[in-house]
This record gives sequence, C-alpha cells and structure tokens, in this order.
Amino acid sequence: MRVVCAAIVFLTMAVPAWSDARVTVLMDALRLPELTVIIRAEGLQDADGLDADLLSGQGGALWQTQVDALYNPIRMQELLYAALGDALNDDELDQSIAFFDTVVGQTITELEIAARRAMLDETVQQASAEAYQDLENRNDPKAALVAEFIEANDLLELNVAITLSTSFQFYQGMADGRLVEMSEDDILKEVWASEEKVRQDAQAWIYGYFLLAYQPLEQDDLKAYLAFSRSDAGKALNAALFKGYEDIFQEVAYGLGWAVALNATANDI
Repeated sequence: MRVVCAAIVFLTMAVPAWSDARVTVLMDALRLPELTVIIRAEGLQDADGLDADLLSGQGGALWQTQVDALYNPIRMQELLYAALGDALNDDELDQSIAFFDTVVGQTITELEIAARRAMLDETVQQASAEAYQDLENRNDPKAALVAEFIEANDLLELNVAITLSTSFQFYQGMADGRLVEMSEDDILKEVWASEEKVRQDAQAWIYGYFLLAYQPLEQDDLKAYLAFSRSDAGKALNAALFKGYEDIFQEVAYGLGWAVALNATANDI
C-alpha cells in the first residue's frame, strides 16, 4: 500500500451535502478534495501491480470496475469529513481554518499538491529520497527542518501503523473471499514480518516527499507551519486526518483483497 503522509492536497468537484459548513471550509482550505483524486491515481497504479502479480494480468473489465468503485473520491471525502467533524472541537476547527486559509497556508498546500503529483513517478520518488539523504549528510538546515516537521507530527510511525493495518485488511479480504486459508494469527504474523521493509520504504518516501514539497518554501514559513503543528489544534488536526486516512485505506484494502479473491476464483473456473 502507498505511504499515506500528511500531504493535504483542491479540485473543484461535486461534494456531498454535509451539515457542518466549517468542516467543509476546512476541507477546502486543506485542499482535501484533490487529495482524494491523487489517492485514486496512486491506487489505480497499485491495482495494476496487483493485477499483474496476483491475477496474471487477467483481471480485465470486472477488475477495473471493482477498482474504480473502491477508489471513489466522494466516498473518501465522506470519510475524511466524518473524521474531522468527529474529532475537532469548535476552537480547533477555527484555528485550523485560520492557519490554512492564509497566503502561507495556501502556499504550503499548493507545494504539497505539486509534490504529491510528481511522486506518482517512481523516478521522482527515488531522486527525492536521494536528494534528502545528500542534504542531510551535509547538515543542510532545510533538511533539518523537514526532519523536525516529520518528527513533530509523528508521520513515520503513523504511516507505518496505517500501512500495516491496511495490509491486515487486504489479507483478511482475501481470506474472507476464500483465496487463502489464513487465521487472524496467521495474518498478523505475515503483516508483522513485513514491518522492517514497510518502515524502510515509508522513511524514504516521506523524507523525500516533504523535501520535494518544502524545498521552495521560505524557512520562516516552514517554521510557522511547524509551530502550528505543535499547537493543540495542530495535533488534533493531524490525528483527525490520519483517522480519516486509516478509514479510507482499510476500507479500500479489504475490498481489494476480496476483489482479488473473487477474480482469482473466477479465472480458475
């Protein structure tokens, strides 16, 4: 599964008729509708890999229909809206909107959008990871600030946790679809066996991504973002976003596992 990161990335499109206008304002300020479109693009890439690896490239039209339904941007937005609405109190909502609905806040999200899109290309992912490592080795202050931001938001650990939990759901979907015979203990062992590789991949992606996003950002602006992240409102927002991400990726992962099982069984008939 893809690294989640904290990319808060806006696309004008129809959205559900939600009841709390402030949550909708915050989602727009965070540019979350476009994030769901990028997650979809990432997911379609990953689904091509699953088709090749697990279905011998024979998924066909049924597989594509299932994948399209799972990576539904509107459904993802609903889950993010619910997470934000449930977790943030009035003051946290107001402070989050106040930060992101500014020139600095919008500059940050624009940079995150561009970087997230660019990271769809694996060569950009590799180059970004290498660039971060090079700057870190030279004690570059921008690399140090990026690392401080990642650590302050606990982004590595949150990404590892979500990736492992979504991996569990993927195996559970395949097991429920009777493609594999695995107990919950079997799945847990399989998932935890991948933890080191997941952490390595997540670390390379996250540090490369945030360097790519924030390299053009003025250091004072990045420091202001870091300060907001350390505030009570910033911490609450980060937790709410990751709850939304977890809900999205767990739901999609289980559905993908089930779809793999369904298609594999159909291909064997």
